[in-house]
Amino acid sequence: MATSLETPGVAVAHPEMVVPVAPRRPRWRRALSQPKTLAGRVVLAIVLVLFALLFLYPFAWLLAASLKPRGEVFDNALIPKTFTPGNYAEVWSQLPLLSWMFNSVAIALLAATTVAVMSSIVAFGFAYFRFPGRQLLFGLVLATMMLPGAVTMIPIYLVWKETGLLGTWVPLWGMNLFGSAFYIFLQRQFFLGVPRELFEAARLDGCSAWGLFWRIAMPLSIPSFIIVFLFEFQASWNNLQAALIYLNAGSVEDFTAPLGIAYAMTKYSPSAGGQGDYQYVMVASLLVTLPMLIIFAFGQRYFVEGVATQGRKG
Repeated sequence: MATSLETPGVAVAHPEMVVPVAPRRPRWRRALSQPKTLAGRVVLAIVLVLFALLFLYPFAWLLAASLKPRGEVFDNALIPKTFTPGNYAEVWSQLPLLSWMFNSVAIALLAATTVAVMSSIVAFGFAYFRFPGRQLLFGLVLATMMLPGAVTMIPIYLVWKETGLLGTWVPLWGMNLFGSAFYIFLQRQFFLGVPRELFEAARLDGCSAWGLFWRIAMPLSIPSFIIVFLFEFQASWNNLQAALIYLNAGSVEDFTAPLGIAYAMTKYSPSAGGQGDYQYVMVASLLVTLPMLIIFAFGQRYFVEGVATQGRKG
């Protein structure tokens, strides 16, 4: 039945064709996102600048502290009274920072690659194949996200202890071989948005199940694959707890960057016999953040595109 053009939310291009139109956003949301007056644009710009400064302040403080001598590290001044750029040269002899960063990069790459690949395989199975109990099994996978990490921490530790892999890198990325419920959900949402006709046509041409995934699903899911990779790389890079549990028994050179910085805080603490040379800790903390900034800068386009395409179809 044809609908009048005056019907809210509906536009008619043909007497027999009804084209749905997205509902208009509330007026207050449109006013905030696209202010029409000069005063509104100025207020919006000021608010954005204030929030940007609020988020940049910790980084600016860290940068200033890394350029200060020992006695001025915690004076909260954003402009050092005494510039000591030599901290950046001295830190390499004070701490095995290069080894820590190499360990973190290697572990993060292993963790991100394995979880992205394995989660994509499982997600494609849930999105494409039809089998009895599929929804129930997928619900059980999602239910694992409800378990707090503290509940599974001791059993997982005991498993790795029985395998004799404590003190190695394997516990830091080995669990990713089984995928992640959160990433499986994200990838499944993307695969559900891929037209099923593409896979059916490939099946008629004799393509195997693995071929459907590798030749069709994966090339189309590069944005979502990269977003999963970036999420896990960042999570693995900042994972102090796992490194503290599984690497604490190893040598200092085997530490990851977060565990190494925690070790340095203890090393330079006056209560532990140190001299309070926290400027080296600040330099190390600043250098450790650089890989994340570089990765986000190069992957920003995929990051935004991947986030925008995760909820296409439920």
